[in-house]
Amino acid sequence: MNHFPSRGRTVRFTAAVAGFGALSLLSACGGTTKSADSASAPSSASGSSATSSAAGGSGNKNIVFSPLALKIPAMKGLSEGVKGYGASKGYVVDVQDPNLDPQKQATELQQVIESGKAGGVWVIAVQPGALKQVVQTAMSKKVPMVLNGVPEDYGLSGLQPGITFDTIDYKAQGKAIGEELGNCINEKLGGKAQVLWGESSAGSAGKADLEGSAREALMATAPGAEITATVTVTDRAATQTAIGNALQGHPDIKAVMGQNDEGTLGALGAFAAAGKELTCVTEGGGNDEALAKVKSGAIYAIVALQFQQDMAQSFDTLTAMMADPTAMGKQLTVPQQVVKAGS
Repeated sequence: MNHFPSRGRTVRFTAAVAGFGALSLLSACGGTTKSADSASAPSSASGSSATSSAAGGSGNKNIVFSPLALKIPAMKGLSEGVKGYGASKGYVVDVQDPNLDPQKQATELQQVIESGKAGGVWVIAVQPGALKQVVQTAMSKKVPMVLNGVPEDYGLSGLQPGITFDTIDYKAQGKAIGEELGNCINEKLGGKAQVLWGESSAGSAGKADLEGSAREALMATAPGAEITATVTVTDRAATQTAIGNALQGHPDIKAVMGQNDEGTLGALGAFAAAGKELTCVTEGGGNDEALAKVKSGAIYAIVALQFQQDMAQSFDTLTAMMADPTAMGKQLTVPQQVVKAGS
């Protein structure tokens, strides 16, 4: 859940969530976990107190959830999860389907807010800028909202009463990815290694923050590491081909910053096809296949976004604001964990 401001960020967010599949979203199966530096989310209000009084005492316990599109399996799964979690807290969740259409999303949200049907609203915005008027309407009617991104994405200056925002801390994620790659190089390669760097496509959410932090952390942790080749990570097959080509010119590469599941699994495929061992690889994904490879030791570490925890903190924060719409909103971040095998 790029969190997500702008279309580019929405794309990255969708890809990240899709990697976890439906509502298991993330379960760090196998391996041990530890919190990524600076990545733990701020504590959110308990939903139990919120259930006693919703929407400023109006008794409206109806929450409207508007994800990107229900045709995206991860969004469909998340929607079912939100409905189930809401029911367990005594709320009714109505799910909208904007189908990746920002105007449709804005129109449908405007209708439920103006009609009084929604006691609270949770949105994963297709295009945050399209919701500026919706947010203003919600604020005037004291209908609390949880939105992906940051206030500026919606034309706001700083936090506002009744509006909470949720985003990914890309710098913390990148720092952890780089540190773990450096740890692996120090542990398994004597502190020196040629590194292949998997970069995200131009315009990807958080690209500069994540990759800049990862590079800085790698060099600080393993000064003997040298980035000798760079490939752009796209889908697994194309990335495997690109890495295979890079290995022909740099046959001594033994470490990879895989960027995400597609890049990392593509790297493992490329090294296997070349008859080479990939000693160290880290990334920021976490689908079931990748997590299984952490457990087996093929992947040294994954800095995994904890979307299931984020769902709970977002919902609980929303219901707390429904109990008191005048309370100042929060800036949440998606929790992260470093998943490793046996360390």
